[in-house]
Amino acid sequence: MKKWLALALAAILCLCAFTACGSKEEKDSKKEDTQEETLTKVTLNEVAHSIFYAPMYVAIEEGYFEEEGIELTLVNGFGADKTMTAVLSGEADIGFMGSEASIYTYNEGANDYVVNFAQLTQRAGNFLVAREKIDDFSWEDLKGKTVLGGRKGGMPQMVFEYILRQNNIDPAKDLSINQNIDFGSTAAAFSEGQADFTVEFEPGATTLEKAGKGYVVASLGTDSGYVPYTAFSAKKSYIEKNPEIIQGFTNALQKGMDYVQNHSPEEIAKIIQPQFEENDLDTITTIVKRYYDQDTWKADLIFEKESFELLQDILEDSDELSKRAPYQELVDTSFAEKAKDL
Repeated sequence: MKKWLALALAAILCLCAFTACGSKEEKDSKKEDTQEETLTKVTLNEVAHSIFYAPMYVAIEEGYFEEEGIELTLVNGFGADKTMTAVLSGEADIGFMGSEASIYTYNEGANDYVVNFAQLTQRAGNFLVAREKIDDFSWEDLKGKTVLGGRKGGMPQMVFEYILRQNNIDPAKDLSINQNIDFGSTAAAFSEGQADFTVEFEPGATTLEKAGKGYVVASLGTDSGYVPYTAFSAKKSYIEKNPEIIQGFTNALQKGMDYVQNHSPEEIAKIIQPQFEENDLDTITTIVKRYYDQDTWKADLIFEKESFELLQDILEDSDELSKRAPYQELVDTSFAEKAKDL
């Protein structure tokens, strides 16, 4: 009898242990489901999908947004005008573009205007590509030539013109700039024989080089100096209603910034490769190194007043600014400052 009781007790204990184990697994599963359910969905519209924005893709691939409670949907806007439209219409929660777009919108009288809360890049990300290899290139070499440029009023074109003026070259008289080709189609047009030079983002510049269709002769990022090229922004009302989302988003970005500051181009390239499956790892590494060496990415995300005023100087030089916009209205550094101190 005692032996039977002992066996029965042992069976019950095993059953309880099994049940407890199953219960724990079930709880863990439910916990994971709950975590997924509690993630806040955020749509980010980016001006272009480029290795130039490596810290953001590091944050995506390393799961930093999920760590901050955000389920991020990334959409390519193919141009600042389209990205801004997506933000203003509510199609996107956050926009990533040249901050000149926020100035234009503000000056047009928008009530619920867009506010910049995090600056990602501090140099231009495009390169001048020549049809022939040029040793000891000088900007004077562009005189009398045809160049495939960017959209009128966009940062790529304005920085290009800014550099030309800095080198005593008149963009309207000393060369011909073709601005009629879509942002993403200039490399293809150049490879087919159009123009003597083209201004290209990556991977366009490196792709042309690898195909033997062109040669990078200058970096606009190096020759223009530090310029607040791209920033993250959202409508004023969205920021006011969702400060915790903006803070979490900024925290995730800062982790990405920290990563690129503390890792080699080779390590960065491996992390972001899933974002650029059309390019091999060697190409991605070459591009990352180009941006890395020219100090493209800030250590923090703080959009400083000096940078904002420089941006407006460039807009004025390009005759694209009717009046200067107030920094305190269009830039909020509080989220970036908190993220920096984490």
